[in-house]
Amino acid sequence: MKKFKFTISGKPYEVEVQNIEGNIATVNVNGTEYQVEMEEQAAPVVAPVARPAAKPAASSSAPAAPKPAAAAGGAGYKMAAPLPGTIMQIFVHQGDTVKKGDKLLMYEAMKMENNLLAEADGTITAINCRQGDNVLQGDTLIVIG
Repeated sequence: MKKFKFTISGKPYEVEVQNIEGNIATVNVNGTEYQVEMEEQAAPVVAPVARPAAKPAASSSAPAAPKPAAAAGGAGYKMAAPLPGTIMQIFVHQGDTVKKGDKLLMYEAMKMENNLLAEADGTITAINCRQGDNVLQGDTLIVIG
C-alpha cells in the first residue's frame, strides 16, 4: 500500500502500511508485521479537483494586472486571478452594478492582501468563487456583463 522510511534516534525504520480496516492497520516494520489500532478511522483519500492549467506568466518582473477577456457571446468581461491565492472577502453580489475601478474582492497571494478591481462598467453576471476558495492564476473569478 504505502511505504515510508523513518529515522528515529538515529535508527532507520522501513514501514509499509499493508491494510487498513476501520481503525486497525496492518503494518510491516523492518520485516516484522504488526496490527496497530489507530485512535480514529483513517479518512478516505480524496482525489484533487482538476483545474485548468495556469497561463504562462508575463516575462516582466512585476505581476501583470488582470486583463478583461470578452466572455462567450460578448456577454461581458471575465475577471481572472492574476496570481494563485486565497479569496479573503467578496464585496459584490450577482446583479450588482459596478463602475470601472470598483473593488470586487480581496484575495491573499504571496502573503499579501490584494484587491481585484473592476476593469469595466457593468453588472455582475457571475461570481465563480467563494470566500476561502484557493484559486490558480487565470481562474475566472467574476464576470461583468
